[in-house]
Amino acid sequence: MPIHSKAIVLNSLKYGDNSLIAKLFTAEAGVQSFMLRGVLQSRRGKLKKAHFQPLTQLEIIATTSPSGRLGYVREAAITYPYISLHSDIRKSAIAMFLSEVLAQSLREEEPNLPLFRYLETALQWLDQHGQVANFHLAFLIGLSRYLGFYPAQDDPEAGFFDLAEGAFCREPTLNPCMAGEEVAHFKAFLGTGFEAIHQVGMTQKQRRALLGHLVQYYEVHLNGFRKPKSLAVLDEVFS
Repeated sequence: MPIHSKAIVLNSLKYGDNSLIAKLFTAEAGVQSFMLRGVLQSRRGKLKKAHFQPLTQLEIIATTSPSGRLGYVREAAITYPYISLHSDIRKSAIAMFLSEVLAQSLREEEPNLPLFRYLETALQWLDQHGQVANFHLAFLIGLSRYLGFYPAQDDPEAGFFDLAEGAFCREPTLNPCMAGEEVAHFKAFLGTGFEAIHQVGMTQKQRRALLGHLVQYYEVHLNGFRKPKSLAVLDEVFS
């Protein structure tokens, strides 16, 4: 089926000597995978290797195929040229982590415009701002809303958060739980826009602990989700 759509690159893998297989989240058709033949050696063609770096925002003309088969991109143009996302070491570490999370989390071959707009806006915010140490934490919490397991906030006085139930509670349960200062930091991010996330004061050790629980939260709620390999890089960059 032909589509003309905005798209965000989730990842790309080398295929053979000069081709790529790219996984894109498109505004019009959800998650789609495409064969990009000869893109690694092409200099004059309409497709460039630089178009398919992780999290690149594109406009594409493409043909999608039935589930399990690869489509083809005929044309691609960058809609938002990043200024600092791939040159700032902190932001590039965050981008590597987020692309790995998104590649595992986004699976539906159906359009989801609210989710697409969230990703588009959030990534542009990350590119344009300097205080980003808390960004990936706020991003994961915000993303959970679109994936169907945003935390229920029916007991603001509760001191524990049940990861399996996705709800705050006053006593620990048999499920994995968040507790103590992590719960306080977690609550501080809920309902907070990106422009205010730098106001959540945390040490790197506290960020590491909260991020560990957020990754566990995703593991509990998304079948097959695995701890991103880029966590170690992210930790080293912000340590």
